[in-house]
Amino acid sequence: MPKHHKRDPSGWDKLAYWYDGWMGAAGSDHHQKLAVPAVLELLNLQAGEQVLDVGAGQGVLAPYVADAGGIYTGVDISPRLVAIARKRHSASGRFLQGDARRLSNIPMLKSNQFDAVVFLLSIQDMNPLDALLRSAAWALREGGRLVILMTHPCFRIPRQSGWGYDDERQLHFRRVDRYLKPLSVPMKPYGRQHSGVSISFHRPLSHYINGLAVCGFLVDALEEITSYETGTTKAEQRAYAEIPLFVGLRARKLSRLPPGQADVNG
Repeated sequence: MPKHHKRDPSGWDKLAYWYDGWMGAAGSDHHQKLAVPAVLELLNLQAGEQVLDVGAGQGVLAPYVADAGGIYTGVDISPRLVAIARKRHSASGRFLQGDARRLSNIPMLKSNQFDAVVFLLSIQDMNPLDALLRSAAWALREGGRLVILMTHPCFRIPRQSGWGYDDERQLHFRRVDRYLKPLSVPMKPYGRQHSGVSISFHRPLSHYINGLAVCGFLVDALEEITSYETGTTKAEQRAYAEIPLFVGLRARKLSRLPPGQADVNG
């Protein structure tokens, strides 16, 4: 998936039609088989709960939330992707154009409004992390839950990780060349005119956990999700079953912030 902020008009708006063609109405195979089911399990939605999908794109999550009895709102910075979402999923919820770092600037949103906030394969394409987490905390009610589903930052680092094979040990392994240092990685240009380029933001897992704590969240679930691919050899099968593709985090907004930490809604 593919800048400064994931849906920045200078990046994702130019990529909107290419991205929609690649994703399709129901999402990619990774969305359908892995990402969406994992998010729904972590959400554990109850009928009538309000869900805010941040970086919603063309609204792939909307019908799943509606089917579970939730009340869906999607936010995306790309006007083109919001228009696609409204055309395709208006029966499942509402879609608003706005910046994930400044949710309080979107007139139709209110502080402490939502039971759950979701980043579905979007947060790794947004920056800076602290502004995103503060913004999510502003939107959540006390006790509400934040669910983040992202490519696993320990094993999936753009241009700094990949598969390898050890002939001597007959092992298919995951090579990681860099990890601890945050990286902003421009991805390849997309589309016939190559007019849009996305940026992926790598951060170590500790940045997410510590960032959530600073913003008044308590992590209460972490799921590591392997690929649905099985491989053609025993070495591949073992590696694909052991090395996660995605990680899912669930965190609760505390009624009281930890001592010495500022009120993120202040």
